[in-house]
Amino acid sequence: MSSHSYEVALFGDFFAQDLPAVLNRITLHSQSAHQMHAREIVFEPYDAQTQREAGQEPVVLRGRKELLEPDARWLLYSYLKPESARVHPEATVRPWATCQVVGNALNFASALGYIRRSQIYKRGYVFRRGPLVIQMFQQEQVDLKTHKPIPAHADTLWEVEVKTAAPVRNTPETPLSKYVDAVLEVQLLMKGLLDLRRQDV
Repeated sequence: MSSHSYEVALFGDFFAQDLPAVLNRITLHSQSAHQMHAREIVFEPYDAQTQREAGQEPVVLRGRKELLEPDARWLLYSYLKPESARVHPEATVRPWATCQVVGNALNFASALGYIRRSQIYKRGYVFRRGPLVIQMFQQEQVDLKTHKPIPAHADTLWEVEVKTAAPVRNTPETPLSKYVDAVLEVQLLMKGLLDLRRQDV
């Protein structure tokens, strides 16, 4: 039995013209919904290139901050390589660690030996459904001069992530299969409107 905590997830995307239909169906099957505008930064170890050349996959660190909540703190999290499709053919299951950061997350990541690789803003909606969170968003690029987000073009593709709201452990009481079933339920609910699938990232 592994001591890891995991995220169980499915992913999809759709064209902007389908937004009202997708929004209606997800809202109908969720307990709550609110708007989301988040800043996300990807950090990698300063020696990431050396690690890759040595055949190792560097552990990437991600920072996320919700901009619509005045007291929101930075959340730093890291995913390890997804479990094999042979083990979990229906959903992406990957070891997941998170920590909340008081103060400046960028300095904290830097102190751990990480450098900033990229950043984006995500604007859209967040839904809660039982143990799951469903994020639906358009990516916004960053203005290099002001470092502020540039509103997404109306035709920008919408992305959807259906995933466990918090890291889950694989225990006899809460087997991972329970969470896989929960994301597959959403996949079924969205059938014909949104193709949700597993991805190896």
